[in-house]
Amino acid sequence: MRYYRCMVWTDRVRQVKILLVTTAVVIAVASLVVSHLLVHDLVKEERTNMGVWAEALRSFNTADENTDLALVLKVIEGNENIPAIVIDDKGRVQDFRNLKVEGRTEADSLEYIARRAQAMKGRGNVIRIALDTPDARGAGFMEVCFDESLMLRRLTYYPYVQLGVVLIFVVVAIFALLSSKRAEQNKVWVGLSKETAHQLGTPISSLMAWVEVLRETYPEDELIPEMDKDVRRLQRIAERFSKIGSLPEPKPENLNDVVENVVQYIGRRTSNKVRLHVSMPDHPLIVKMSAPLFEWVVENLCKNAIDAMEGRGTITLTARDEGDCFAVEVSDTGKGIPGKNFKSVFVPGFTTKSRGWGLGLSLAKRIVEEYHHGRIFVKSSELGRGTTFRIELKKY
Repeated sequence: MRYYRCMVWTDRVRQVKILLVTTAVVIAVASLVVSHLLVHDLVKEERTNMGVWAEALRSFNTADENTDLALVLKVIEGNENIPAIVIDDKGRVQDFRNLKVEGRTEADSLEYIARRAQAMKGRGNVIRIALDTPDARGAGFMEVCFDESLMLRRLTYYPYVQLGVVLIFVVVAIFALLSSKRAEQNKVWVGLSKETAHQLGTPISSLMAWVEVLRETYPEDELIPEMDKDVRRLQRIAERFSKIGSLPEPKPENLNDVVENVVQYIGRRTSNKVRLHVSMPDHPLIVKMSAPLFEWVVENLCKNAIDAMEGRGTITLTARDEGDCFAVEVSDTGKGIPGKNFKSVFVPGFTTKSRGWGLGLSLAKRIVEEYHHGRIFVKSSELGRGTTFRIELKKY
């Protein structure tokens, strides 16, 4: 049931993310389509306007005493947005409108305008004006070269700007959703851990008192020291749970000793069918850590390994100095983990066992990454052959 609820929550988050991305894509596509249609209509309108402007220019150049120049001049002067250049049949600039040539000499300006005219022609933005009578230089036509107006260019770029804004919105929304989910999960796990530690406190104190009574009553009994060890072990477990949610104070510890403590504890509490192999260097590996919490992480990996092997197999614990970090690896000969679940095993509530809460690896990840600023991940796994978990701790 717990696993089912976790998966339902994960599916809902996934559905919301898909909905956000789909909405963003729809908005982007709709914006691009509408903008394209508007740009297409404006291009046609500007070309029509330039046709009228070119005709007015032709009428001005071929005007006689009967031509009404007032209307012609009004049309010519009415072009205040569209860049236009008039050239003769030799490519020489005759006139231009709505082009900025400030800061250039006259010769440079003409050369610049001529290049702009050729560029406009290359894009097909040209209207030829056939003159009724050739001028003194024998020119029988002129050409009006034009470009897109500033408004049209802005409208062309606008949907891409809008697409960027929508993309940023989706990224922020997804980030906020994931952060909210993570914060809610953390609150639940921290509350559960502290409540567990609180509930364990009273019976552990009572057990410690009874052990002292038994020690005084039966001072020679060999079982009482073992009972005392188990009670103190319970006290240490409660201490670990109480530290979840608060930042522990790291202290320099020998990583070899921490791993050895785990091996001794697991070795006394598992069957002879489980073999423990340890590989560590002779020199100490000093790391700043919270030893009780880190021991819990390694213990949890060992217990999961025992479950994966169904109580029969070999667990290999390795600690070594790899130059830029200290590494701890826990390998087993169990049933293995499918590749698709390498990351899922650290999700709260995920478990393949019929019993358990599915919190162990989630808390282990929190302890390693948030409290010790390290990494924990599935290094390798093969179905039917076993799994290796790897922990990396930074050097300080």
